Amino acid sequence: MPDPSPIVQLTTAYWGSQTLFTAIRLKLFDGLAQGARTADEVASSLGLSPRSTGLLLRACASLGLIEASAGRFSNTPMANAFLVSASPAYMGNAVRYSDQLYGPWAGLEQSVRSGKPAVEPESYLGLSGPQTRGFVEAMHQRAMGVARALVGALDLSGRKNLLDVGGGPGTFSVLLTQRFPGLHADVLELPGVAAVARELVAAAGAADRVSLIDGDYHSSDFGKGRDAVLISGVFHRESAESCQALIKRAADCLQPGGLLAVCDVFADPGGASPAFATLFGLNMMLTAPDGGVHADADVAQWMADSGFQDARTAPLPPPMPHRLVLGIRS
Repeated sequence: MPDPSPIVQLTTAYWGSQTLFTAIRLKLFDGLAQGARTADEVASSLGLSPRSTGLLLRACASLGLIEASAGRFSNTPMANAFLVSASPAYMGNAVRYSDQLYGPWAGLEQSVRSGKPAVEPESYLGLSGPQTRGFVEAMHQRAMGVARALVGALDLSGRKNLLDVGGGPGTFSVLLTQRFPGLHADVLELPGVAAVARELVAAAGAADRVSLIDGDYHSSDFGKGRDAVLISGVFHRESAESCQALIKRAADCLQPGGLLAVCDVFADPGGASPAFATLFGLNMMLTAPDGGVHADADVAQWMADSGFQDARTAPLPPPMPHRLVLGIRS
Protein backbone atom coordinates (compact mmCIF):
# COMPACT_ATOMS: atom_id res chain seq x y z
CA MET A 1 0.00 0.00 0.00
CA PRO A 2 1.15 3.61 -0.57
CA ASP A 3 2.53 5.45 2.46
CA PRO A 4 -0.21 7.72 3.92
CA SER A 5 2.27 9.84 5.92
CA PRO A 6 1.89 12.96 3.72
CA ILE A 7 -1.87 12.89 4.31
CA VAL A 8 -1.46 12.48 8.06
CA GLN A 9 1.04 15.35 8.17
CA LEU A 10 -1.35 17.64 6.29
CA THR A 11 -4.19 16.90 8.71
CA THR A 12 -2.19 18.44 11.56
CA ALA A 13 -0.11 21.02 9.68
CA TYR A 14 -2.04 23.88 11.30
CA TRP A 15 -0.95 22.75 14.77
CA GLY A 16 2.53 24.16 14.21
CA SER A 17 1.37 27.45 12.73
CA GLN A 18 -1.15 28.01 15.54
CA THR A 19 1.57 27.29 18.10
CA LEU A 20 3.68 30.08 16.58
CA PHE A 21 0.74 32.48 16.23
CA THR A 22 -0.30 31.94 19.84
CA ALA A 23 3.25 32.38 21.13
CA ILE A 24 3.50 35.71 19.30
CA ARG A 25 0.15 36.89 20.66
CA LEU A 26 1.17 35.97 24.21
CA LYS A 27 4.62 37.61 23.80
CA LEU A 28 6.21 34.31 24.79
CA PHE A 29 9.51 35.12 23.10
CA ASP A 30 9.66 38.50 24.83
CA GLY A 31 9.33 36.60 28.09
CA LEU A 32 12.56 34.75 27.29
CA ALA A 33 14.47 37.69 25.82
CA GLN A 34 16.59 38.17 28.96
CA GLY A 35 17.70 34.55 29.21
CA ALA A 36 16.66 31.06 30.31
CA ARG A 37 13.64 30.73 32.61
CA THR A 38 11.40 28.00 33.95
CA ALA A 39 7.84 27.57 32.72
CA ASP A 40 6.55 28.86 36.05
CA GLU A 41 8.67 32.02 35.76
CA VAL A 42 7.48 32.69 32.22
CA ALA A 43 3.87 32.07 33.21
CA SER A 44 4.14 34.41 36.19
CA SER A 45 5.66 37.24 34.14
CA LEU A 46 3.05 36.96 31.39
CA GLY A 47 0.00 36.17 33.54
CA LEU A 48 -0.54 32.69 32.10
CA SER A 49 -1.38 29.24 33.41
CA PRO A 50 1.87 27.52 34.51
CA ARG A 51 0.87 24.07 33.26
CA SER A 52 -0.39 25.33 29.89
CA THR A 53 2.66 27.55 29.48
CA GLY A 54 4.90 24.53 29.98
CA LEU A 55 3.06 22.67 27.22
CA LEU A 56 3.36 25.64 24.88
CA LEU A 57 7.06 26.10 25.62
CA ARG A 58 7.80 22.45 24.96
CA ALA A 59 5.84 22.59 21.69
CA CYS A 60 7.85 25.64 20.62
CA ALA A 61 11.02 23.75 21.51
CA SER A 62 9.98 20.84 19.29
CA LEU A 63 9.50 23.31 16.43
CA GLY A 64 13.00 24.71 16.82
CA LEU A 65 11.86 28.08 18.15
CA ILE A 66 12.95 27.58 21.77
CA GLU A 67 15.72 25.58 23.45
CA ALA A 68 14.90 23.40 26.47
CA SER A 69 17.49 22.24 28.98
CA ALA A 70 17.17 21.00 32.57
CA GLY A 71 13.67 22.41 32.99
CA ARG A 72 14.59 25.85 31.70
CA PHE A 73 13.71 27.43 28.38
CA SER A 74 15.49 30.03 26.23
CA ASN A 75 15.02 31.55 22.79
CA THR A 76 16.96 30.14 19.87
CA PRO A 77 19.12 32.68 18.01
CA MET A 78 16.45 32.71 15.29
CA ALA A 79 13.71 33.57 17.78
CA ASN A 80 15.83 36.28 19.39
CA ALA A 81 16.47 37.84 15.97
CA PHE A 82 12.96 37.69 14.49
CA LEU A 83 10.39 37.02 17.23
CA VAL A 84 11.40 39.36 20.07
CA SER A 85 9.54 42.66 19.67
CA ALA A 86 12.55 44.80 20.61
CA SER A 87 14.69 43.32 17.83
CA PRO A 88 15.24 45.52 14.75
CA ALA A 89 14.52 42.45 12.59
CA TYR A 90 11.23 41.65 14.37
CA MET A 91 8.76 39.81 12.12
CA GLY A 92 5.83 39.81 14.52
CA ASN A 93 3.57 42.01 12.39
CA ALA A 94 4.14 39.78 9.39
CA VAL A 95 3.39 36.70 11.50
CA ARG A 96 0.24 38.33 12.88
CA TYR A 97 -0.96 39.03 9.34
CA SER A 98 -0.81 35.29 8.63
CA ASP A 99 -2.57 34.71 11.95
CA GLN A 100 -5.39 37.02 10.81
CA LEU A 101 -5.79 34.90 7.68
CA TYR A 102 -6.45 31.75 9.71
CA GLY A 103 -10.18 32.50 9.82
CA PRO A 104 -10.51 33.27 6.10
CA TRP A 105 -8.72 30.01 5.27
CA ALA A 106 -11.46 28.21 7.20
CA GLY A 107 -13.81 29.67 4.58
CA LEU A 108 -11.88 28.18 1.64
CA GLU A 109 -14.73 25.83 0.74
CA GLN A 110 -17.23 28.68 0.45
CA SER A 111 -14.84 30.77 -1.66
CA VAL A 112 -14.27 27.84 -4.04
CA ARG A 113 -18.03 27.38 -4.34
CA SER A 114 -18.85 31.07 -4.82
CA GLY A 115 -15.73 32.36 -6.55
CA LYS A 116 -15.69 35.28 -4.11
CA PRO A 117 -12.97 36.20 -1.59
CA ALA A 118 -13.51 35.51 2.10
CA VAL A 119 -12.01 38.92 2.95
CA GLU A 120 -13.05 42.16 1.27
CA PRO A 121 -9.93 44.11 0.18
CA GLU A 122 -11.49 47.33 1.47
CA SER A 123 -11.14 45.98 5.01
CA TYR A 124 -7.34 46.28 4.84
CA LEU A 125 -6.82 48.71 1.95
CA GLY A 126 -9.22 51.37 3.22
CA LEU A 127 -8.64 55.06 3.66
CA SER A 128 -7.74 54.74 7.32
CA GLY A 129 -8.01 52.55 10.36
CA PRO A 130 -5.96 50.07 12.35
CA GLN A 131 -6.48 47.23 9.85
CA THR A 132 -4.92 49.25 7.03
CA ARG A 133 -2.03 50.30 9.24
CA GLY A 134 -1.51 46.74 10.43
CA PHE A 135 -1.56 45.47 6.85
CA VAL A 136 0.99 48.05 5.63
CA GLU A 137 3.31 47.45 8.58
CA ALA A 138 3.09 43.70 8.03
CA MET A 139 3.89 44.14 4.34
CA HIS A 140 6.84 46.34 5.30
CA GLN A 141 8.30 43.63 7.52
CA ARG A 142 7.76 40.99 4.85
CA ALA A 143 9.13 43.26 2.14
CA MET A 144 12.38 43.89 4.01
CA GLY A 145 13.58 40.37 3.29
CA VAL A 146 12.33 40.31 -0.30
CA ALA A 147 13.66 43.82 -0.97
CA ARG A 148 17.16 42.95 0.20
CA ALA A 149 17.19 40.01 -2.21
CA LEU A 150 15.71 42.15 -4.99
CA VAL A 151 18.26 44.91 -4.52
CA GLY A 152 21.03 42.42 -5.11
CA ALA A 153 19.37 41.02 -8.23
CA LEU A 154 18.13 44.21 -9.92
CA ASP A 155 20.68 46.52 -11.55
CA LEU A 156 19.41 50.11 -11.79
CA SER A 157 22.83 51.68 -12.32
CA GLY A 158 22.56 55.00 -14.14
CA ARG A 159 18.78 55.15 -13.95
CA LYS A 160 17.22 58.27 -12.47
CA ASN A 161 13.43 58.00 -12.44
CA LEU A 162 11.75 54.89 -11.03
CA LEU A 163 7.99 54.35 -10.84
CA ASP A 164 7.11 51.82 -8.13
CA VAL A 165 3.60 50.65 -9.08
CA GLY A 166 1.53 49.54 -6.10
CA GLY A 167 4.65 49.86 -3.99
CA GLY A 168 2.88 49.40 -0.64
CA PRO A 169 5.06 50.61 2.24
CA GLY A 170 7.74 51.89 -0.17
CA THR A 171 10.30 49.42 1.18
CA PHE A 172 11.65 48.44 -2.22
CA SER A 173 12.10 52.04 -3.30
CA VAL A 174 13.85 52.99 -0.06
CA LEU A 175 16.46 50.24 -0.47
CA LEU A 176 16.86 50.68 -4.22
CA THR A 177 17.44 54.43 -3.97
CA GLN A 178 19.87 53.77 -1.15
CA ARG A 179 21.91 51.39 -3.28
CA PHE A 180 21.85 53.43 -6.51
CA PRO A 181 22.87 57.07 -5.94
CA GLY A 182 20.97 59.57 -8.07
CA LEU A 183 17.88 57.37 -8.35
CA HIS A 184 14.55 58.91 -7.32
CA ALA A 185 11.44 56.78 -6.89
CA ASP A 186 7.74 57.62 -7.08
CA VAL A 187 5.58 55.09 -5.24
CA LEU A 188 2.02 54.92 -6.57
CA GLU A 189 -0.41 53.65 -3.91
CA LEU A 190 -3.94 53.95 -2.60
CA PRO A 191 -4.36 56.97 -0.29
CA GLY A 192 -4.84 54.95 2.91
CA VAL A 193 -1.76 52.84 2.24
CA ALA A 194 0.28 55.83 1.06
CA ALA A 195 -0.43 57.71 4.30
CA VAL A 196 1.22 54.98 6.38
CA ALA A 197 3.98 54.51 3.80
CA ARG A 198 4.98 58.18 4.09
CA GLU A 199 5.64 57.63 7.79
CA LEU A 200 7.78 54.56 7.07
CA VAL A 201 9.74 56.31 4.32
CA ALA A 202 10.37 59.32 6.57
CA ALA A 203 11.46 57.05 9.43
CA ALA A 204 13.97 55.46 7.06
CA GLY A 205 15.41 58.89 6.23
CA ALA A 206 14.45 58.51 2.57
CA ALA A 207 11.84 61.23 2.11
CA ASP A 208 14.22 63.24 -0.10
CA ARG A 209 14.54 60.41 -2.63
CA VAL A 210 11.22 58.53 -2.36
CA SER A 211 7.87 60.24 -2.99
CA LEU A 212 4.40 58.80 -2.43
CA ILE A 213 1.70 59.45 -5.04
CA ASP A 214 -1.93 58.90 -4.03
CA GLY A 215 -3.73 56.96 -6.72
CA ASP A 216 -4.96 53.66 -8.08
CA TYR A 217 -2.68 51.74 -10.42
CA HIS A 218 -5.72 50.59 -12.39
CA SER A 219 -6.45 54.12 -13.57
CA SER A 220 -3.82 56.65 -12.42
CA ASP A 221 -1.45 58.23 -14.92
CA PHE A 222 1.99 56.58 -14.98
CA GLY A 223 3.59 59.68 -16.52
CA LYS A 224 6.09 59.78 -19.37
CA GLY A 225 9.83 59.54 -19.89
CA ARG A 226 10.61 57.21 -17.02
CA ASP A 227 13.64 54.97 -17.29
CA ALA A 228 12.53 52.22 -14.88
CA VAL A 229 9.25 50.73 -13.66
CA LEU A 230 8.94 48.23 -10.82
CA ILE A 231 5.72 46.23 -10.33
CA SER A 232 6.19 44.05 -7.26
CA GLY A 233 3.55 42.10 -5.35
CA VAL A 234 0.79 43.31 -7.67
CA PHE A 235 0.23 40.59 -10.26
CA HIS A 236 -0.99 38.09 -7.66
CA ARG A 237 -4.00 40.37 -7.11
CA GLU A 238 -4.85 40.73 -10.79
CA SER A 239 -6.30 38.74 -13.68
CA ALA A 240 -4.17 37.90 -16.71
CA GLU A 241 -5.91 40.64 -18.67
CA SER A 242 -5.21 43.23 -15.98
CA CYS A 243 -1.54 42.20 -15.80
CA GLN A 244 -1.19 42.59 -19.54
CA ALA A 245 -2.80 46.03 -19.35
CA LEU A 246 -0.31 47.09 -16.63
CA ILE A 247 2.60 45.89 -18.79
CA LYS A 248 1.27 47.91 -21.73
CA ARG A 249 0.90 51.05 -19.59
CA ALA A 250 4.42 50.55 -18.24
CA ALA A 251 5.71 50.36 -21.81
CA ASP A 252 3.91 53.60 -22.67
CA CYS A 253 5.46 55.50 -19.76
CA LEU A 254 9.02 54.26 -20.35
CA GLN A 255 11.51 55.91 -22.63
CA PRO A 256 13.36 53.68 -25.14
CA GLY A 257 15.80 51.50 -23.27
CA GLY A 258 13.72 51.77 -20.09
CA LEU A 259 13.55 48.76 -17.80
CA LEU A 260 10.42 46.99 -16.58
CA ALA A 261 10.90 44.68 -13.57
CA VAL A 262 8.05 42.53 -12.31
CA CYS A 263 8.61 40.69 -9.02
CA ASP A 264 6.12 38.27 -7.49
CA VAL A 265 5.45 34.72 -6.42
CA PHE A 266 5.17 32.93 -9.75
CA ALA A 267 4.35 29.37 -10.75
CA ASP A 268 6.06 27.07 -13.20
CA PRO A 269 4.45 26.54 -16.63
CA GLY A 270 1.12 24.84 -16.12
CA GLY A 271 0.70 26.35 -12.65
CA ALA A 272 0.91 23.10 -10.61
CA SER A 273 4.29 23.80 -8.98
CA PRO A 274 6.06 24.79 -6.82
CA ALA A 275 3.81 23.96 -3.89
CA PHE A 276 4.25 27.32 -2.16
CA ALA A 277 3.13 29.18 -5.27
CA THR A 278 0.01 27.04 -5.69
CA LEU A 279 -0.98 27.54 -2.04
CA PHE A 280 -0.21 31.24 -2.31
CA GLY A 281 -2.65 31.36 -5.21
CA LEU A 282 -5.38 30.03 -2.92
CA ASN A 283 -4.43 32.59 -0.28
CA MET A 284 -4.83 35.39 -2.80
CA MET A 285 -8.16 33.97 -4.00
CA LEU A 286 -9.35 34.34 -0.40
CA THR A 287 -8.27 37.99 -0.13
CA ALA A 288 -8.77 39.58 -3.58
CA PRO A 289 -11.54 39.24 -6.20
CA ASP A 290 -9.05 38.36 -8.97
CA GLY A 291 -6.37 36.93 -6.68
CA GLY A 292 -4.28 34.00 -7.83
CA VAL A 293 -0.86 33.14 -9.17
CA HIS A 294 0.61 33.44 -12.68
CA ALA A 295 3.48 31.64 -14.38
CA ASP A 296 6.61 33.76 -14.88
CA ALA A 297 6.94 32.32 -18.40
CA ASP A 298 3.54 33.82 -19.25
CA VAL A 299 4.60 37.21 -17.86
CA ALA A 300 7.74 37.16 -20.00
CA GLN A 301 5.60 36.42 -23.05
CA TRP A 302 3.22 39.27 -22.19
CA MET A 303 6.22 41.59 -22.04
CA ALA A 304 7.43 40.41 -25.43
CA ASP A 305 3.92 40.93 -26.84
CA SER A 306 4.05 44.55 -25.59
CA GLY A 307 7.34 45.24 -27.36
CA PHE A 308 9.84 44.54 -24.61
CA GLN A 309 13.13 43.06 -25.71
CA ASP A 310 15.23 40.45 -23.92
CA ALA A 311 12.34 39.44 -21.63
CA ARG A 312 13.78 36.98 -19.16
CA THR A 313 13.06 35.43 -15.78
CA ALA A 314 15.26 34.87 -12.75
CA PRO A 315 14.58 33.50 -9.24
CA LEU A 316 15.51 35.53 -6.20
CA PRO A 317 18.05 33.81 -3.92
CA PRO A 318 16.69 31.22 -1.44
CA PRO A 319 14.79 31.19 0.83
CA MET A 320 12.73 33.73 -1.10
CA PRO A 321 9.97 32.10 -3.19
CA HIS A 322 9.80 35.15 -5.48
CA ARG A 323 10.92 35.43 -9.07
CA LEU A 324 11.87 38.41 -11.21
CA VAL A 325 10.81 39.04 -14.82
CA LEU A 326 12.79 41.72 -16.69
CA GLY A 327 12.33 43.41 -20.05
CA ILE A 328 13.78 46.40 -21.94
CA ARG A 329 11.49 48.76 -23.86
CA SER A 330 12.47 48.73 -27.51
